[in-house]
Amino acid sequence: MVNLRSSSRDVWRAALGELELQLPRPAFETWLKKTEGVSHDEHHFVVGVPTAFAVAWLERRMYQAIHKAVEKVAQRSLDVQFQVAGEYSIGAGADLQEGYDPEPRTSDTPEQTSRFGLTRQAFNSKYTFNSFVVGACNQLAYSAAQAVADSPGGAYNPLFLYSGVGLGKTHLLHAIGHICASRGQSALYVTSEQFTNHFVSAIKNRTTEDFRNHYRNVQVLLMDDVQFLSGKEQTHEGFFHTFNDLHTSGRQVVITSDRPPSALALLQDRMRSRFEWGLIADIEPPSLETRMAILESKAEQLNIAMDDGIIELIAKRVQKNVRELEGSLNRIVAYMQLMNVDITYESTMRILDAVVSESARTEVNPDCIIERVASHYEFNVATLEGRRRTKKIAQARQVAMYLLIYELEMSPTQVGRLLGGRDHATVIHGAGKINGEINEDRQLRQDVLAIKEAIFS
Repeated sequence: MVNLRSSSRDVWRAALGELELQLPRPAFETWLKKTEGVSHDEHHFVVGVPTAFAVAWLERRMYQAIHKAVEKVAQRSLDVQFQVAGEYSIGAGADLQEGYDPEPRTSDTPEQTSRFGLTRQAFNSKYTFNSFVVGACNQLAYSAAQAVADSPGGAYNPLFLYSGVGLGKTHLLHAIGHICASRGQSALYVTSEQFTNHFVSAIKNRTTEDFRNHYRNVQVLLMDDVQFLSGKEQTHEGFFHTFNDLHTSGRQVVITSDRPPSALALLQDRMRSRFEWGLIADIEPPSLETRMAILESKAEQLNIAMDDGIIELIAKRVQKNVRELEGSLNRIVAYMQLMNVDITYESTMRILDAVVSESARTEVNPDCIIERVASHYEFNVATLEGRRRTKKIAQARQVAMYLLIYELEMSPTQVGRLLGGRDHATVIHGAGKINGEINEDRQLRQDVLAIKEAIFS
């Protein structure tokens, strides 16, 4: 259980690690990125947010997810309250050992309001070329981004980067922005959602001229997640003309998406063709070696010494994307700091088990688990579901029980039906036996880990 004298910032940072793995990135970036843990006591946890509108939104739309994440980290049920930064006071439940710093800590400078009245997002200080781990999976995208940063408008214009979520597209956009800003060049980072909101607001408030000036008076435009413009005809039209104006005048445009231009079916052909004028570079999921390098770099940034075996374990278990990889490491470090314990191989396995996202679990069905277990132990499914009770078969059957209960949260009765009509007491005993022995039996632990890797990779 979290010590009540633990920093609210640390508790909230761990909860944010949970939420970042669960929520869509635009939602997380928009509503949770600039929040901060303010105070907590035995019954309440206070979160500081930037605006009253954000308070209302979080209470209406995200409270359940946030409450669950805080409860998971704190290991107790706490009433989560949201307060606008600066409106709360130090009182009952406040952390007396710390204050709340309303300034954003993830960027070099706070957000700025342009002379046209629109907000310009600062560049994240963590997202630089120096902190980007390069491997075969992202070498082309990295090199192209560096070339663009060195000579905006002169190389690869536009530059179109695409990949699945959490593989480094946003990191490279911010890295470009840092280099340009350091030379005094105007660079603007914007998500397609922010662009859409600005465009709609400009039409509503009759400030379209200010909108045009805001986006067209920059030397580098960095547009994130352009796929979300699909189907928004008016916004699409606004971006089309913005793109044309910038490109024609020799200014740089960098765009990211979750798919290549040819796969953006709902975008107009003329827009897709313009994306293909420059360089298109994809970022593939990182290899095991690259994932390990990323974790080592992240641990170094956090000033955490971590055993190579644990680094390798995390890299093997978390394979989908860099964001989930770093989120898993953040969760482990937060656990170590909040609980004041050393991270061991066994405790890392338990934490990683909890990190497996709900979406990944729902994609796996019981038949898949049974087939993977049978395959690992070199049996067929019929043998696993049958009545033979050799030591090897019995252990394989118990491993299947363990995974079905602990990974898919099935009831013992349901598991028993799947495994040859066994009663729930037998299932409880079998799953409990594996759960009790997994930390002591090295071979069993390796078997379960290998099966999980095959299931969830």
